[in-house]
Amino acid sequence: MSRPTVLNSGIQLDARGIGTEDGPRVVLCASLFYFRLPREQWRARLEQVRASGYTCVDVYLPWNFHETAPGRWSFEGRRDVAAFLDLAQETGLYVIARPGPYICSEWDGGALPAWLGLDPELRVRQHEPRFLDRVTAWFEQVLPLLAERQYPAGGPVIMVQLENELDFFDCEDRAGYLTALRDQATRHGITVPLIACSGQGDIEGATGNVPGVVPACNFYPDDDSPDIEAEVRRYTELLADRDLPLLITETNRRHRTLRRLLASGASLIAPYLQSSGWNFGYTPSTGNWGDPGNFMSHGYDFGGYVSSSGAERPEFAQGQVLARVIDTLGPRLALATSALPRVQVTADFPTSSSPSALDLDEGGQLIAVPHLGTAPGRAVVRGVSVAVAPDSCPLMLVDVPLPSWGCDATLTLASADLVGASDGVLTFSSEVPVTVVLGGTRVEIPAPAVGTPERTAAEGLTLVALAPTDAARLRATDRDGTVHLTDVPPRPSTTPPTAVRDVRQRPAVAPEEPAGTHELPPTLESLGVYRGRGTYRTTADLTGVDELLLVGAADIVDLSIAGRVHPTIAGFGAAQRIDVHEATGRVAVEAFVEIWGHANFDDARLPALRLGALRGLGTLWTVRDVADVSALWSVHGHWAGGPAPLRGLGGWSSTRVGLPVTYTREIRSATASALHVLGVVEPVRVSVDNGEPRTVHAEDPWILLPAGTHQISVTMPHHPSGGGLRAELLTLEPVTDWSCAVQDDDLLTGFAVEAGPTRDVQLPLALEPGEETWIDLDLPPSDDGFLVRLDGSQLRVTGWAAGECVGRVWVGDRPAFSGGDANVLWIPAGWSGLTLLLRGTAGPGSPELRTLRLESPDG
Repeated sequence: MSRPTVLNSGIQLDARGIGTEDGPRVVLCASLFYFRLPREQWRARLEQVRASGYTCVDVYLPWNFHETAPGRWSFEGRRDVAAFLDLAQETGLYVIARPGPYICSEWDGGALPAWLGLDPELRVRQHEPRFLDRVTAWFEQVLPLLAERQYPAGGPVIMVQLENELDFFDCEDRAGYLTALRDQATRHGITVPLIACSGQGDIEGATGNVPGVVPACNFYPDDDSPDIEAEVRRYTELLADRDLPLLITETNRRHRTLRRLLASGASLIAPYLQSSGWNFGYTPSTGNWGDPGNFMSHGYDFGGYVSSSGAERPEFAQGQVLARVIDTLGPRLALATSALPRVQVTADFPTSSSPSALDLDEGGQLIAVPHLGTAPGRAVVRGVSVAVAPDSCPLMLVDVPLPSWGCDATLTLASADLVGASDGVLTFSSEVPVTVVLGGTRVEIPAPAVGTPERTAAEGLTLVALAPTDAARLRATDRDGTVHLTDVPPRPSTTPPTAVRDVRQRPAVAPEEPAGTHELPPTLESLGVYRGRGTYRTTADLTGVDELLLVGAADIVDLSIAGRVHPTIAGFGAAQRIDVHEATGRVAVEAFVEIWGHANFDDARLPALRLGALRGLGTLWTVRDVADVSALWSVHGHWAGGPAPLRGLGGWSSTRVGLPVTYTREIRSATASALHVLGVVEPVRVSVDNGEPRTVHAEDPWILLPAGTHQISVTMPHHPSGGGLRAELLTLEPVTDWSCAVQDDDLLTGFAVEAGPTRDVQLPLALEPGEETWIDLDLPPSDDGFLVRLDGSQLRVTGWAAGECVGRVWVGDRPAFSGGDANVLWIPAGWSGLTLLLRGTAGPGSPELRTLRLESPDG
């Protein structure tokens, strides 16, 4: 492999680590996203990261947050990223800027604007001129802004990431694509290192192996795995062969794991998402966490050291302790090289299968000894038995010379974290007894209690042990062992939850904008709605029709047929059968469709989860006939000769388990039809008329066919019991002649902030399925804002405050949600008033808002 050229502007990357104008650095980096926080909280959150001991924040810059419609750019208010970067500089933090163009981040479309999907020839994340033309427009806006704020010339930006985890995506010309992005960055004056992260270890897949693009790695291991070190060291070695450091741009948040990564050679450690935030408005993606197809909650929180509302969790103090270890060892650690322990390490507790060590720059080793169990244990290191607390990973020092710390001796062994070293004083952090061996002298320091340091002396040194809680607050230790700690910040006061029953109801509803008539339902994006919703109306002749087939609907569809509102459909484009046997003749059909986010990942199992997939009603078909076509399939493969056997679909038996078998059959239909493959568990491959095979998944086992005669081939791994597949053919006619009306996010927000007539009402408030109402309420003053928790059933609720949409929740029977608490809206401090749009949905129980509860964040 060719070695990338490292562009340099005060930042040097080589196999020994990261060098800055102020010297070599191990960088702890916390994700902190300006677009998920109120602007008035930016400084406090940045200062909080700095107080954690972390020295850097990584910052996505979402393209579609700044280009809100084609050619309409916004960098003001909460979108003023330049002001955020300037605050990071004032706070003393480095910044890794991640402008995409694709960012993932569980953000709407991964930050790719929704209208890109309207051009059928534009292919996202490809070396393709139409896409690159749009990327150029984005980069022309954002890259000069970053170039002006590069380190060290008056700015905090030390690296710029191009793309994001491209190795997850089927990019046809990785080298060409990354070269184009690199060239744009350099043309706009980016001189700090350009990086590209691999999401699953495919370095070339992430970077295209393009000179000038530095590979970085994202690791999300099982925190309890004994094999983390061996995996990470492999990448440390691979990158060292290129004379590059291991940069971990995303990983887990637990500091026990982060210590293992540090000892395995990482120079940059950036856990995602340490400082949480909020998905305001219409910005969350639809994703594929676990089962394909779910929604991201208003809260964006994966358990990092700071909650969405800014509360510090126990990991915050652990971050401070780790940062003190890194600061104490300084260049010794920053210039260390990855190694294996030079001494034997054994343990009576679950630990690493292959412990990692670092050869420190001035001699000696740092050895990580993770305790992966839950009971107190002991390890033997360099022949000395030492205590190790459960669920910990002490960074033990072995054979470290001490002259630079005022002692002409060698630290033969220290079983605990070294969090302070000055002339003649060594300070350790531990919750269990500490063993220190200086030359030939062994010292046992009792386990320190919180607020009670333990002190002893040996070989002319003062040795001090602190509980981790105190070590997190350490400012200095005097020569006599006196410890100086920072003050404990006062705990924020919490207000008891308040139930709200008195609200003001608006008689008016938000206006719709007519969007024309169409033979077939158009996508919402083609109607100019990139965030928002629309209504589709028509009449359909349901004479003799028992069911409809809805194909391609996304994200959320409330379908009303002949006045009956059906349960909400959230199938992410999968075909949906709808029972309409009670309706006959020409009846009104109305479909209310909401966009809840475009896919941030490319998941082929469901149509609406493909990256760039559009939103809307899809196509509604009447089902005129259903025929079983499970029989009379010809078998190809695994049989002796002609003629080909005729069997049921999946019904061939042989001993060659797991090898592919192909079944073919002719299908005839005078109209459009849909082939439904029932019983699919593992994916099967289906081709029509010898065309390109398509993978059919259990989540959407349908193939639409035009009128005519078709040769169908189904290929699947052989199963001796036949696999249990069946097939049916639905004969279809499209429902046509639709009229459309739309409400984008600007229209809805404008209506929400309008003052209008209201009437006082008292909760509970009942609605009918499909009915909407708007309510207003005043919020009492609060220094921390409020969590608004809704008690009710069968409601979708959107909230606005201070002129901005804060988010959405779904009360009652609903699809799966991921992220933080999906049951609350957060109203930041100072965001006056609250307006809620309630929509009733069909399902178990009746739509009703019983009460609102105002809670203190993290109270």
